[in-house]
Amino acid sequence: MRRLATRGAAGDAGEVAAPAADSSDSAQGRSPSSWRLIDLCAIWDAGVYLPSAAWNGASSGVARRRLNEAERLSSVREAQLKRLKVTRPRVLGSRERGRVPRMARQPPPPWVHAAFLLCLLSLGGAIEIPMDPSIQNELTQPPTITKQSVKDHIVDPRDNILIECEAKGNPAPSFHWTRNSRFFNIAKDPRVSMRRRSGTLVIDFRSGGRPEEYEGEYQCFARNKFGTALSNRIRLQVSKSPLWPKENLDPVVVQEGAPLTLQCNPPPGLPSPVIFWMSSSMEPITQDKRVSQGHNGDLYFSNVMLQDMQTDYSCNARFHFTHTIQQKNPFTLKVLTNHPYNDSSLRNHPDMYSARGVAERTPSFMYPQGTASSQMVLRGMDLLLECIASGVPTPDIAWYKKGGDLPSDKAKFENFNKALRITNVSEEDSGEYFCLASNKMGSIRHTISVRVKAAPYWLDEPKNLILAPGEDGRLVCRANGNPKPTVQWMVNGEPLQSAPPNPNREVAGDTIIFRDTQISSRAVYQCNTSNEHGYLLANAFVSVLDVPPRMLSPRNQLIRVILYNRTRLDCPFFGSPIPTLRWFKNGQGSNLDGGNYHVYENGSLEIKMIRKEDQGIYTCVATNILGKAENQVRLEVKDPTRIYRMPEDQVAKRGTTVQLECRVKHDPSLKLTVSWLKDDEPLYIGNRMKKEDDSLTIFGVAERDQGSYTCVASTELDQDLAKAYLTVLADQATPTNRLAALPKGRPDRPRDLELTDLAERSVRLTWIPGDDNNSPITDYVVQFEEDQFQPGVWHDHSKYPGSVNSAILRLSPYVNYQFRVIAVNEVGSSHPSLPSERYRTSGAPPESNPGDVKGEGTRKNNMEITWTPMNATSAFGPNLRYIVKWRRRETREAWNNVTVWGSRYVVGQTPVYVPYEIRVQAENDFGKGPEPESVIGYSGEDYPRAAPTEVKVRVMNSTAISLQWNRVYPDTVQGQLREYRAYYWRESSLLKNLWVSQKRQQASFPGDRLRGVVSRLFPYSNYKLEMVVVNGRGDGPRSETKEFTTPEGVPSAPRRFRVRQPNLETINLEWDHPEHPNGIMTGYTLKYVAFNGTKVGKQIVENFSPNQTKFTVQRTDPVSRYRFTLSARTQVGSGEAVTEESPAPPNEATPTAAYTNNQADIATQGWFIGLMCAIALLVLILLIVCFIKRSRGGKYPVREKKDVPLGPEDPKEEDGSFDYSDEDNKPLQGSQTSLDGTIKQQESDDSLVDYGEGGEGQFNEDGSFIGQYTVKKDKEETEGNESSEATSPVNAIYSLA
Repeated sequence: MRRLATRGAAGDAGEVAAPAADSSDSAQGRSPSSWRLIDLCAIWDAGVYLPSAAWNGASSGVARRRLNEAERLSSVREAQLKRLKVTRPRVLGSRERGRVPRMARQPPPPWVHAAFLLCLLSLGGAIEIPMDPSIQNELTQPPTITKQSVKDHIVDPRDNILIECEAKGNPAPSFHWTRNSRFFNIAKDPRVSMRRRSGTLVIDFRSGGRPEEYEGEYQCFARNKFGTALSNRIRLQVSKSPLWPKENLDPVVVQEGAPLTLQCNPPPGLPSPVIFWMSSSMEPITQDKRVSQGHNGDLYFSNVMLQDMQTDYSCNARFHFTHTIQQKNPFTLKVLTNHPYNDSSLRNHPDMYSARGVAERTPSFMYPQGTASSQMVLRGMDLLLECIASGVPTPDIAWYKKGGDLPSDKAKFENFNKALRITNVSEEDSGEYFCLASNKMGSIRHTISVRVKAAPYWLDEPKNLILAPGEDGRLVCRANGNPKPTVQWMVNGEPLQSAPPNPNREVAGDTIIFRDTQISSRAVYQCNTSNEHGYLLANAFVSVLDVPPRMLSPRNQLIRVILYNRTRLDCPFFGSPIPTLRWFKNGQGSNLDGGNYHVYENGSLEIKMIRKEDQGIYTCVATNILGKAENQVRLEVKDPTRIYRMPEDQVAKRGTTVQLECRVKHDPSLKLTVSWLKDDEPLYIGNRMKKEDDSLTIFGVAERDQGSYTCVASTELDQDLAKAYLTVLADQATPTNRLAALPKGRPDRPRDLELTDLAERSVRLTWIPGDDNNSPITDYVVQFEEDQFQPGVWHDHSKYPGSVNSAILRLSPYVNYQFRVIAVNEVGSSHPSLPSERYRTSGAPPESNPGDVKGEGTRKNNMEITWTPMNATSAFGPNLRYIVKWRRRETREAWNNVTVWGSRYVVGQTPVYVPYEIRVQAENDFGKGPEPESVIGYSGEDYPRAAPTEVKVRVMNSTAISLQWNRVYPDTVQGQLREYRAYYWRESSLLKNLWVSQKRQQASFPGDRLRGVVSRLFPYSNYKLEMVVVNGRGDGPRSETKEFTTPEGVPSAPRRFRVRQPNLETINLEWDHPEHPNGIMTGYTLKYVAFNGTKVGKQIVENFSPNQTKFTVQRTDPVSRYRFTLSARTQVGSGEAVTEESPAPPNEATPTAAYTNNQADIATQGWFIGLMCAIALLVLILLIVCFIKRSRGGKYPVREKKDVPLGPEDPKEEDGSFDYSDEDNKPLQGSQTSLDGTIKQQESDDSLVDYGEGGEGQFNEDGSFIGQYTVKKDKEETEGNESSEATSPVNAIYSLA
């Protein structure tokens, strides 16, 4: 039996059920699926919190980030994407059992899709929110360009012209265009129109017109009342495919062996045409290293041979837009030769040129000319270097770079090594390259100086900035290029210099700083950065929102989770200023955070391990200065699905019946589905199989039934798997079956290992199998040992089926191998065979490099480079060493290098925390390994040099404050920014003579943040606070000390609350003042109530002065106990309460009293009353039956008259009667029991006890006794009267009994 260790929860949050029917959307007559979405760019900064995925993840929450934090936006995107995972499996133990996460089968509700869109769209700087009329009216948005045509827009002259410009905003923007920097009046041109609700231009030529008339530079403007956004400057050009000029070409006469260039000179087109050479009969020209086409389209012959005149040569140009091919008049060749016969046998001659009488000569360059040239390329483009040489024999071309190696990851050789292409060029690719052309007559080289320039590219692109009134922010526009680009700021499409002055705005080069923003500060800003090679234009708006908290998800969600799993409850919301979120459970007053709960800064509540008691209703409350909003989530905890009786591995004979058990326990409220897999594929249940709820039966087992069978028990939330293997045995003869009954054992070791077919990288290993000991051998494991790095240690090499005894082993260079073989059957493994003879492979250069290369500083002026050393099978040769290279990142400085034999190297005298490119290359005595990838490392960190500035403290409540600060400049951090940290301490209390601890405490704010919250403060106290920046080295300098005072709060619980009961009439209460008054005490509130079992009396409330610490209660009920609840008060309200109960009365303090109380509680239960009634009825019936049986115990003689008493001297025994006087009989009515237990007769001795009741005793019709009774011998005297007398009721009861 094999158990799959794959048990886990259904994601982290289980199944998300549909919202309750009384949600706000249902109440308004629309379903959540009918939600529509609108855009609101960058609402994150104003306090929109996105839900973590209901199926995710995690793992960790993403901190609330301001969109103006351009330096950290990429990390926010990364963390957001990590949170969109579908499932997070959770390991429940080391046992081989598992519960596989499973999503609910029904599709998720529409609000989950909306939340998912929120997460994705936020990464692009925009947030989609559910449309609501009130939200739509409040959340205004300046224009944002969402779609535009490319900067160089080439159009087909046969089609209508389309210039795209799409934008969004609230209210919807209007559009207008400029052409060649002048207003373009669309209304005056009947061919030009603009699409509805869009700025896209459509120029229609169906009624005539020339497209060339509309060429020029266009720019789109999108405007609403909050600002104007601009598109790029779009250069419109019409595609051209001019005809080839007609010309008559004379035959080209050339001497055999001479070089030749056939020029193409295609007509200039837009875009440039694709060139290729063919014959006039449309046969392609065969190209090789002797004959090839250059990048300029010309056809080059390094040397002409006689066979070249067998065809003509025509240059063809294919134009992209018109899909036409134009053909130039063909060239014909006339080759002059000393050997006029074209003997095909000479083509394969080892010295073809000498055989044909062609003189050999040294190489010379046909393109480019001379020995040196230069070339300029833009960063990010492809660099194409070309060298075409002539010579006899045809020269070979090789490429080199001076002072370094060619970038192996980007360099490609083309056109038979005549061209070198380097993709995605960067500044480090500049330098001098040279091509070397060589044949047996000599060599020549050409040097190409490559200069890399750069059009502007973004370092920090400005992002949309959304603030609350009074907040600060900034727009950053940083770009780089070569030459260095200039930055120009515009606002609403106009230069910033000509815009109206704004006292809240300050321009500092590439940054605009906003302070104390107001509603009037809304606008769209443009940053235009340009140099001679191009430009970049970016729009970023500044919007100021003042919005109360809003909930984004429907109300009353239902989430079902599996027991003991981790889950998250999401509460997506937004607001401006950023709201504070708190969670509560079942209406309790304490905020959920800590212990089993963790609240992320995006508002999600994580429950680390779900327990049964975690089931309930959770409420999230978002609050800011404008109001609050709340939502509820109902959590249901379900039992996991477990297979408690799993299928077992079985071995069956062909034709027998096999049953695989699979018994499951699951939560009864979930629908269980049991299915089966065979060899991990769905099992088809045919006629020979029967699937039941707890088993799978296979009738008439066949060989095709052999394999693994997996039982899959699944519900909507989780699933469990268990696997077993079925082995089918073929029919065997009787002797074999008799052998099968013999005991099985491990196989004997293989023997006689032999190495043959010795090769450089392989060898054949052959062995003789040992005895299988009645259990077939299933596998052979080949192991090896080498004597250089780890002598005496055996490693697994390969594994082979039990049916083979020979295998070809793949080997690594320069390893002194020794092999052994282990046999395996179902019982176990054999002992290893004796080792083979050793075999050493020849060496070679390494084919890989060491892994896990890192560069980290251990001191502020060094960088330690470490890596994982290579093992024996990857060394490939003796004297394995490592070439370590490093240089400053994004500089053109040369590489530093050193050779190291260990696994670390320390670079000294480095600047503080600068990035380095690091490469570690393996080398042995046979050569170097491949060119390694560059790894980025950092030198050591130093303490930060600056403190946060503009620290602002805002008191939120009596125990919490919010902090806001300006970030420090990156170059002052001198390391990796770990966190901002606040040190704070309680200076004093506002209450006189109250001692306080001035111990310093700290609050950490990880990452590059601008705000945070400090909680768990003492109310009614004076505090001081300082901020620092923390990197990997430690704290930086402290900021200016800020002082603040927390307002009055509610007091803590009274201390040492004591309840004493000196007697049954009074109860004395005593207490001490609260440890933390948290304000000016106004008194105490005492609530008490009497209770007795489940009965509770009326609650009584007493209020005391702040100085009173005693109180006496007069008991009105000496039996009941009392429950007291005491709390202290300030002007804010009542604080935490403490509860005590009065002692139990003395008569109830014993275990019997406790038992009586429990019985009293039980006695009030309905089931107990019914049980007691049934028992009483049963006892009554038994008593009647016993009474009847005792009455039939004997017959008594009577006198003729009933008033004659029976004397003690009567001879009762003589007539066969006996006296029935069992001491258990109770006296009838009329008798009286004496103190000694005897019965005294009062009036008459004629009683039913004395007479007994014979079977023939009768009653009169009026119910009176007949005075005379008969014994058995007198029966005849009374038989005649039986018909006229009533039947005795006692006899009737007896007959029933």
